[in-house]
Amino acid sequence: MNKEFDVIDLRIMAELQKDGRMSIVELANRVHLTKTPCTERVRRLERSGVIKGYCADLDPVALGVDRLVIVHVTLSQTSDNAMEKFNTAIKRIPEVQACYMLAGQFDYMLKIRTSSIDHYRNVLGDKIGKLPEVRQTHSYVAIEIVKDEKIIPVGNYL
Repeated sequence: MNKEFDVIDLRIMAELQKDGRMSIVELANRVHLTKTPCTERVRRLERSGVIKGYCADLDPVALGVDRLVIVHVTLSQTSDNAMEKFNTAIKRIPEVQACYMLAGQFDYMLKIRTSSIDHYRNVLGDKIGKLPEVRQTHSYVAIEIVKDEKIIPVGNYL
């Protein structure tokens, strides 16, 4: 854990991860501070980039994009140039929620959300399969999401 964070900072981060819309007064009460020092700490965490932003946690079922597919991608070559081209291109595909470069039997793992398997097949064939240096893909359709946590554990202080 980064030494520049004290217990109060960790509590602020944990509380904001649970509810980024709470008022500064509520946050201050939860972390046992007054409003002004709590506000200053939140602003410092925002300025330093620790708090990258705030967003709504949307329900993919309600939005009709509840098909989740994990895709392993192998590139034809793994030179810096080839990977840079792939990295740039994959960021342009809105259905790709996450892309991880990995060490191991394949080069990347993608998390893809679509409205249907047909939609996924189109994304795979028309977009991912045509990306620079893609040699092979393996797709794994999620049957059930058991855990998909967004909260980062920031310390054992409670």
